[in-house]
Amino acid sequence: MANRHTIVLMQTSQNRATRTFMDYDSISQAMDGICGLYERKLKELNPATRNITYDIGDLYNFIDGLADMSALVRQSHTEDYQGPRK
Repeated sequence: MANRHTIVLMQTSQNRATRTFMDYDSISQAMDGICGLYERKLKELNPATRNITYDIGDLYNFIDGLADMSALVRQSHTEDYQGPRK
């Protein structure tokens, strides 16, 4: 699973202008990037707090609060990208 290029598509609000994407060299880097987004948001909301802690539930709530988030992972055997399975 290492080095599987991953594209994260997200929309932070119902406003279509908030659509953006981030790309990473691996799935783990993409997950770190999503955590980093949340950590930056926490710092923005709590600028005077030096040490901010959170748990996985807090991170899930942040993600659930976004209008949309999806990830596409490059499949080396087919040379295409695969999204979430239904």
